[in-house]
Amino acid sequence: MVQIFRFSLNSIKKPARSHMRGNIFLDSLRLNVKGGHGGNGLPRYGGVGGQGGCIYCVAKEGATLRNVVQRYAQKRINASNGEDSSKHRLLGRRGVDEEVVVPVGVQIYDDHGQLLGDLNDSDASCIVAGGGMGGCSGTSFLGKPGEHKVINLDLKLIGDVGLVGFPNAGKSTLLKAISNAKPKIGSYPFTTIRPQIGTVQYADLRSITIADLPGLIEGAHANFGMGHKFLKHVERTRLLLFIVDILGFRLSPKHERRDFLQNIYALNKELELYDKTLVDKPSVLLINKMDLPEAKDIFNSNKPFIKDLSLKLNECPENIKPEKLLKFEAIIPISAKNSVRINHVKEKVRLVLDDLAAKEQVTDATVLRERLANEIGERGPRVI
Repeated sequence: MVQIFRFSLNSIKKPARSHMRGNIFLDSLRLNVKGGHGGNGLPRYGGVGGQGGCIYCVAKEGATLRNVVQRYAQKRINASNGEDSSKHRLLGRRGVDEEVVVPVGVQIYDDHGQLLGDLNDSDASCIVAGGGMGGCSGTSFLGKPGEHKVINLDLKLIGDVGLVGFPNAGKSTLLKAISNAKPKIGSYPFTTIRPQIGTVQYADLRSITIADLPGLIEGAHANFGMGHKFLKHVERTRLLLFIVDILGFRLSPKHERRDFLQNIYALNKELELYDKTLVDKPSVLLINKMDLPEAKDIFNSNKPFIKDLSLKLNECPENIKPEKLLKFEAIIPISAKNSVRINHVKEKVRLVLDDLAAKEQVTDATVLRERLANEIGERGPRVI
């Protein structure tokens, strides 16, 4: 009877929610890695043991940290040991290296926070645990143990553009309208729980990647909400695309409703508190949901303050007042839902990125000329 009761209870259990099935986007991973032990030498014949195998990470397009977890379920990775020297093989074989395939954009740290590698390009690699030396006369023919450490893989998405905004501002709707991505869209605040990458294609085959990241909330800099899981991905984008709801935003009944201008200050403040250098990134502001009836009146009455945020800074609440204000390359009112002015956004984003690339090339060329001048010295006749 007890078994029948248990069976009936199990049969009516609801299936686990999709986001509870191990489906959550994984952007950090901790691994225990150990290089192979060096093989022992052979004193009688002066034989040298084989070196232990190394463990190295290599970045590949399309790889994910979840693939790493699936391959190494115990999160422990060991390279093979070097072969002992013998009278049949005086020089022992080297241990086999272990290759860990990781996604492009991974930073690798040891347990003390020291950066071991920054894999920004496909096929970039770095050794995370070296193999032990094989036994020889200098080690009394005893093989040495390989490196043993704990490493942290920290994924930071690499995109040309990062979408920044509070929940339900329309980031996913914009990404769907502007690119080939198919993000989840809903009327509730936290639709996006994992980063989405979309690619904007242009007629001349130029492509730009845009990252739709989980919505910020106040206190994100202190790791509230998605916190650092969001903000760390912003660091590697070249352009920030801010998007705010023209009617403002209220996270919950417990929170105060802020108008769209205060939301701009709040976003500015969160980035500033996390990393002051983010405020200096090139940025474009999109005022969304302009299809709503009262939107035009709100926008027109606040237009001077949007162009110059300092005009209303004294009215900004102290807890969201930034020290350094953002400077927008452009301010564009849009309706992401109806695709109004979306083509204008695409062209403006491309123009800003192209201008930024041109400035970087000029700077690089200037630095190179100065470096060559210092190394080679001034050429040609000199006027004395």
